[in-house]
Amino acid sequence: MSIATVRPTVAIVGGGLAGLAAAVALCEQGLQVQLYESRRRLGGRATSFRDPSSGELVDHCQHVSMGCCTNFADFCRRTGIAEAFQSDSRLHFFGRDGRACTLEASRWLPAPLHLAPSLWRQKYLSPGQRLSIARTLWRLIRLRVDDDESQPAIGRWLESQGQSPAAIKRFWSVVLVSALGETLDRASLVQARKVFVDGFLAARQACRIDVPRIPLGDLYARLQDWLARRQVAIHLGTAVKRIDGDASAVTAVDLADGDRRPCDAAIVAVPWGWAPLMFSAGVLSMLPNLEAASQIECAPISGIHLWFDRQITPLPHAVLVGRLSQWIFSRVGNWEDAPRAGVPLDARGETNEADSTPSTRHPPAATHYYQVVVSASRSIEGRPRQEILRQVVAELAEVWPAAQEARLVRWRIVTEHTAVFSVRPGLDRLRPPQRTPIANLALAGDWTRTGWPSTMEGAVRSGYLAAEVILEHFGMPRPQLVPDLPRNLLTRLLIKA
Repeated sequence: MSIATVRPTVAIVGGGLAGLAAAVALCEQGLQVQLYESRRRLGGRATSFRDPSSGELVDHCQHVSMGCCTNFADFCRRTGIAEAFQSDSRLHFFGRDGRACTLEASRWLPAPLHLAPSLWRQKYLSPGQRLSIARTLWRLIRLRVDDDESQPAIGRWLESQGQSPAAIKRFWSVVLVSALGETLDRASLVQARKVFVDGFLAARQACRIDVPRIPLGDLYARLQDWLARRQVAIHLGTAVKRIDGDASAVTAVDLADGDRRPCDAAIVAVPWGWAPLMFSAGVLSMLPNLEAASQIECAPISGIHLWFDRQITPLPHAVLVGRLSQWIFSRVGNWEDAPRAGVPLDARGETNEADSTPSTRHPPAATHYYQVVVSASRSIEGRPRQEILRQVVAELAEVWPAAQEARLVRWRIVTEHTAVFSVRPGLDRLRPPQRTPIANLALAGDWTRTGWPSTMEGAVRSGYLAAEVILEHFGMPRPQLVPDLPRNLLTRLLIKA
């Protein structure tokens, strides 16, 4: 009996970006996909909440993509949501004196030299600091190093290269803490190098920033519609108790309500802490990598959500140098449509999924929404929220005088304690591959072995790679992963592989 007449059923457990990417890849190849998500919404850690004061849908933390994120871009094109992102080739940095310095590619210099003029124009750095940073960047991109516990964290490596505390604070931390979600005293040298090579220097368009025009909750609603039109069955609010089978194959998904769903293959796309709990003893005995993955640490990200009575800056986004506030995003595009998805917050600013009933209320027209992002936000844990708020608003007022006169209508601080995994040195040994010893079982999630830090790109890559494993199992080898941005000859000569 041919695959044309019998469509194998693949169970995907987890409705985050990794699971969604796997579902997209598999349904396009004609497989029957059953996607199970225990929450009543898609998105996993990258999702939205509903502001209880207005019914407005707001992202827990602002998510962005970059030009180097080729697989996330492919995912958006395949599902028709690419138009929901606004692209910008210019990054705006504001030093302590409030002056703006723009980072953008030169029109006449090829990669990897295309950002050199902009780097030299970053006036919040002294001329000596700029020269020192350029020399250290050169050493970093020429460095060949494997991810190993014996390697120093990027902060210690920078100190060994003679980088001053001021240069580390005003340049290296500004770029890397936001990109990696971790402080420099903890972050991997290998992953820090990847940020600068892949994210800025390997290609001219690598550092383009892509910001959603709509809340993530609405983005997932579009994805859900796209998948439904391709006969993907999405089971929200459906917890999986166990994936059953033995050392040779998985055979069924056992639901928490006692129902049993047979399957021909499975992809587990849940967070690393939950993955070992998904399997029967017979299956788990074949997955020793999952025990190692349970040692992966988390890093928190905080979003400070601010609604002012007037506009404080016309910029869609900006980077704040040497401050608690790292990035600020203003609403991009038209978000005036009534929200369709998301969960409310309780009074403490924590997610509360007890009620996700859509609201028909619209955000008040008189308010202007901004989100300030603080990555690796352990430093503010335990601090009074009013104190954090005062510092953030004061920092905005240092840059934009309009913030001094603006009235803060309402605010909320949301901390995702498990927002990303911590990119510690030696992390790769803890990250399992998507392929498992069981031929019809694959793993997905940004925490699996993708070579990327905890990003939307890493999540999509893992989903594509997991789908490749399952397609190969059914005798349908189909590449899903798309290549990185092409490198010109000069880049290939100057940057070590």
